[in-house]
Amino acid sequence: MEPYIPISMLNDFIFCPRSIFFSNVHGSLGQKMIHRTAQTEGKLAHESIEEGSYSTRSDILMNTDVYCEKYNLMGKIDLFEITTGRLIERKNKIATIYDGYIFQVYAQYFSLCEMNYRVNEIVIRDRTHNKNYPILLPKDNPIMLQKFETTIKSLKEFDLNKTSFTPNKQKCENCIYSTICDYSLC
Repeated sequence: MEPYIPISMLNDFIFCPRSIFFSNVHGSLGQKMIHRTAQTEGKLAHESIEEGSYSTRSDILMNTDVYCEKYNLMGKIDLFEITTGRLIERKNKIATIYDGYIFQVYAQYFSLCEMNYRVNEIVIRDRTHNKNYPILLPKDNPIMLQKFETTIKSLKEFDLNKTSFTPNKQKCENCIYSTICDYSLC
């Protein structure tokens, strides 16, 4: 059986495929040591969800493990309102809705659908600004769905030693692994 892909890896892969290698090498202990302010604040944004204290409503799935057999993805959802069919992914502060954010909620969407939940709406919530960003469902955005599937295929085929890689200065400047990456432009 092929190992599953963590849902969070979709965003990481788009940011920089090499970051996945460094993340795996350092593990969770290494990440705590090299996280910058943005990563620490992002982790804090999920604290109430991870602790189960965000809501006491019985119609909300919170911090729930999900798996999507079709794409072999596994991860957690932040919030899913069962009654309304609203899937909510919380981010601490959003400057741009990146494709990786959308791919993460698509993975959650497909997982919930396979679990026989009805997902009617997807929202990415900016916790700092208390703003919601509606995301089209995959069936309503075939271009983004194709990009999602292409990214999963590329992630499965990526080989650190064989795949050509061109660093991006802007991404390198924001990468927590820039000091140890031999391709970093910083």
